[in-house]
Amino acid sequence: MTDFTPFDQLLAGHAGLLEDSVHDRWLRAQALFEDRAYREAIVLLKELLEVDEIGHGLTGARLLLARSYYHSALFGPAIDAARDVLAIDPHEPYAHLLLGRSLQRQSKPEEAAPHLKLAELLGGYAA
Repeated sequence: MTDFTPFDQLLAGHAGLLEDSVHDRWLRAQALFEDRAYREAIVLLKELLEVDEIGHGLTGARLLLARSYYHSALFGPAIDAARDVLAIDPHEPYAHLLLGRSLQRQSKPEEAAPHLKLAELLGGYAA
């Protein structure tokens, strides 16, 4: 195998050049997010969520997907992803924060307000 930089290795794994498990791909998605490669993380996270063995209850990947959409300024998909998380776990404070802030960015302050309040009450996230 060629010498890859860490980021090249992340992308090579995503392109199928490296054999990896679901867990490896989850770690790569987290690393892409941490490297601020949000759109690349989105692609990988969407693929991960389609894998049957992950299951419906994995909120971590769904929450990271919502965060990736938000940081990519894709507020419509961020809203949908945050709502997906809240459908599984209605007490997830960061999902309420992402939903509220995304709604604010779409000029919907009245719709955002209850989610921002819940984020503060459930997790201490001040809007």
